[in-house]
Amino acid sequence: MRIIIINGPNLNLLGKREPDVYGNQTFEDYFIHLQQNYPDIKLTFYQSNIEGEIIDKIQEVGFLFDGIILNAAAYTHTSIGIGDAVKAINSPVVEVHISNTFSRETFRHQSYISPNAKGVIVGFGLKSYELALLSFL
Repeated sequence: MRIIIINGPNLNLLGKREPDVYGNQTFEDYFIHLQQNYPDIKLTFYQSNIEGEIIDKIQEVGFLFDGIILNAAAYTHTSIGIGDAVKAINSPVVEVHISNTFSRETFRHQSYISPNAKGVIVGFGLKSYELALLSFL
């Protein structure tokens, strides 16, 4: 099974950025944890702060991988293009958010990804990624 995790803007700062919201662990360290706990799954990780690069990656893997775990971060609430890319591919997508977006600013309550996602996992910290991964098993 091939699963890719695609992270959007500012998630490269996990462990440094707003630790009260996002925690103290880097995503790279957490990704190693996932790889160790799920050795039978070929996990890949991609991060970009650039909307078009995220769309390109979704299109690149969206017909090849068994699943995509997507945390588009702020682009979730603004990018019709990323939402359209998710709609255009065959690979199922689980939308993930580390924080509970519904307990934050009102603009974070809207998602252009959710209507085309297999499911949405919100608010369980980095554990949200593992919960998404389990949905593919």
